[in-house]
Amino acid sequence: MAELDFVGKSILRKDGPDKVTGRASYTGDIKLPRMLVGRILRSPHPHAKILNIDISQALKLKGVKAVITSEDTLGIKAGFVETPRYPADQYPLAKDRVRYVGEEILAVAATDAYVAEEALSLIRVDYDPLPAVFDPDEAMKEGAPEIHPTHPKVKEPLSNIAGKTQSEWGDVELGFSESDYVREDRFESHLRTHGYLETQITVASYEPGNKLNLWTSSMGPFLKRAKLARLLDLPVSSVRVRKAYVGGAFGGKVDLYSHEFCAALLSMKTGRPVKIEASREEVFTAYRHGQPLIMEVKTGVKKDGTLLAQQIRVINNCGGYRGSGVVVIFLGWGYTMVPYRMANFKYEGYAVYTNNPVRGPQRGHGAPQMRFAVESQLDIIAEELGIDPIEIRLKNARESGEQLPNGDNVHNCGLKECIQSAAEHTQLKEKYGTGRTTASPNGHIRNGIGIGVSSYMSGSLIYPNSSSVSVKMNDDGTATLLTGALDVGQGAETILCQIIAEELKIPFEEIQVIAADTETTPVDIGSWISGNAYVTGNAARMAGTEVRKKLLDLAAEEMEANVKDLVMENKSVWVAGSPDKKISYRKLIGASIQKRRGDPIIGEGHWRTMRDEPFHPSLASTKGRWSENYAFDAQVAEVEVDTETGQVRLLRAVTAHDCGFPINPLLVEGQVDGQVSMALGHALMEEILMKDGHTLNPNWLEYRMPTIHETAKSEHINVITESYEVGRPYRTKEVGEGLVSALLGAIANAIYDATGVRLYSTPFSPEKILYGLGKIGRNQKVS
Repeated sequence: MAELDFVGKSILRKDGPDKVTGRASYTGDIKLPRMLVGRILRSPHPHAKILNIDISQALKLKGVKAVITSEDTLGIKAGFVETPRYPADQYPLAKDRVRYVGEEILAVAATDAYVAEEALSLIRVDYDPLPAVFDPDEAMKEGAPEIHPTHPKVKEPLSNIAGKTQSEWGDVELGFSESDYVREDRFESHLRTHGYLETQITVASYEPGNKLNLWTSSMGPFLKRAKLARLLDLPVSSVRVRKAYVGGAFGGKVDLYSHEFCAALLSMKTGRPVKIEASREEVFTAYRHGQPLIMEVKTGVKKDGTLLAQQIRVINNCGGYRGSGVVVIFLGWGYTMVPYRMANFKYEGYAVYTNNPVRGPQRGHGAPQMRFAVESQLDIIAEELGIDPIEIRLKNARESGEQLPNGDNVHNCGLKECIQSAAEHTQLKEKYGTGRTTASPNGHIRNGIGIGVSSYMSGSLIYPNSSSVSVKMNDDGTATLLTGALDVGQGAETILCQIIAEELKIPFEEIQVIAADTETTPVDIGSWISGNAYVTGNAARMAGTEVRKKLLDLAAEEMEANVKDLVMENKSVWVAGSPDKKISYRKLIGASIQKRRGDPIIGEGHWRTMRDEPFHPSLASTKGRWSENYAFDAQVAEVEVDTETGQVRLLRAVTAHDCGFPINPLLVEGQVDGQVSMALGHALMEEILMKDGHTLNPNWLEYRMPTIHETAKSEHINVITESYEVGRPYRTKEVGEGLVSALLGAIANAIYDATGVRLYSTPFSPEKILYGLGKIGRNQKVS
């Protein structure tokens, strides 16, 4: 393989200068002439019929330009998932009834925020409160309040089932009967939010000629365009979603939200631009948070630790509407299927309607919760059988070339190398078990160490399930890259430019990027399915390959040489061995225009994961392939526990990961560190507190997130299982979500190693640890 100049190098971010100097334009920075301010009226009830809405007084208020209710919409429902089995279940504005506190009822556009807020106070809504249910176990019982009485039902004797996924292979009962040891446990995860610093915000501007322009803080413009056009009954070509920098998302800005629809419709009604910006309190109380899952896990093993059978039942509290609830229960079996070999397996996942706010994807989308349950139970089993926690994982870990039960293949799988590297780097075998037996100098401080593993997909068949990239050569030999990919902080523009620079041997700085504009750039999968580097990256590689071929063909013609003998370097081509006889890209582009009917040399690339598979697997049965490529990792956590206060500190997190070939190692390190911080928050700090559908801590002061004072030492070990060759397809793997997953289980295992307290629910609070130590009662609080 020839020496790489750009790919595999730690090149600084393309968007870095704009962001650090303040030049970056976010949606909130957009100011248009005559722009109005939009505000949304939300339900104060978790479940109620809407009897009447009186907007007459608000319309009389000076400065109010429009008020919209469900009567102004086309009566079309939307949903995160829209399939025959799971039809859309939520109107953009509530119609007839509300199903959670904060549900959108109407929106107003006014000349300023003060007038808009006053208008909301003048609107009268008459409600008839209905019985509500908030706990998914209670919601599934016979006689529970019915949240969607007229919606098509999933065939299931339980109540309020929004969706169900089933998967099975082998004979799970036979597997349990042949097991030497069988264990059952129930694990629970709690409600968290994404913590993005830029709140939900949209600017819509409807122009004469039936053109709607939209700037919105999102994770992919093409999905937004498709859904918005359908809800407004506009041609897709009439909706333009334009690029704006995004101040954080982490899964929280995927779907089309009501405020985006309302801004668009208000602009259409008034003929003026409209901006709607959510307050931080609105984000905490009404927008989508992560998925709180209940996981019942039954596992059977042989005496030597060989996994024989596993049965998992997952319950998802998806809120008043499905949101991504049916997706997370579908994903759950995959997060279990990939890392370890399991001959007999049965999985059931339930998404349950409750009168809570709707849930959405959050980094890892169920993987941290599933791996917490599986990795915790695996450590319990290892201890019961007297087996080392490393050995039980190595015995069952997938190896390269293994076929998965759904037809996928793990290809070059580095999981065993990750486990071994992480264990050796941290001396896990030597340290494990000493925390409970070795007294620290001050007696009440205990140290523990634990491990967890996970695997994550690299793109999947979800709309838009492909990416296209165009590369256009400029007259001076520089290039312009056109991509629909949206950089939400992961470095999308940077790695795509590195790939083009490598394919064409053009200086990185001389590639201009035009990105994430549905009118001017090709379609892209979006920054939400862990497919940017693999899917969009391969599309960019193909576009670069096409341009390189055109340049080399022209050079061979001009120089009367064989293409195989040509060398490309620094915007020039020469014959190998004769670098003094070169022809510049500038001259080749000119020759192309002169001799090839004006062709300025443009290349196009298209890539779709699982290109031979026409459809995504069924969300109900999981039959069919899921992803073309999987990343793997093992993470070790070292913690310090104060047995007097119950406080836990994550001291050190070591991540050994197989992300294929790292396009930009510096960006990979940033992703690892960010996910360690997020996992720390998940394990020890962050929690949305709710009572009867109301959020009790709707601000940063009461929702604790990790700061510099809690940051753990984060170390990385790259296990490189792939290579990169110019012009050839490459199998780089995701590194944006999987590494938040294994650490949660590793921290739980480390706490047990330090204290002997096994935790079955998150967060790992001081109260739970002190209760486990027998120092406080079950419901006693620690100040």
